[in-house]
Amino acid sequence: MDGIQLTITPIFAGILAMMYVGLAFLVINGRRSKRISLGTGDDDDMVRRVRAHGNFGEYVPFCLLVMLMQEIGGTSALLLYVWGVILVLGRIGHAWTIVKTGGTGIFRIFGMVSVFAVLVGGGLRLILMGFGV
Repeated sequence: MDGIQLTITPIFAGILAMMYVGLAFLVINGRRSKRISLGTGDDDDMVRRVRAHGNFGEYVPFCLLVMLMQEIGGTSALLLYVWGVILVLGRIGHAWTIVKTGGTGIFRIFGMVSVFAVLVGGGLRLILMGFGV
């Protein structure tokens, strides 16, 4: 097969896709058990579930795009694995903290820092790549 062979970003995209579906099921099950057809029904638990799912959906796709562009551009496998592991662990910590503890805790902070590390670090790497550095 000719063309670019992607091997690292697809692994993390697959893992993160399964996590996203897991968060969706948390929302679905919460709505079903609380008999809420749409939204959160002013239920604090549902607000947390919906926000954990929404936050994941807001940040993860852009992080994966940054990783994908780096992989296509020839960034080292080690750096891509570092970005991917940081992202996965951060998203686990962030979602768990929001859903289980009401949103406060060190794991939520780690989750936020991990996303920004991937976005800022990866973004800077892409800028340098764009200038041929």
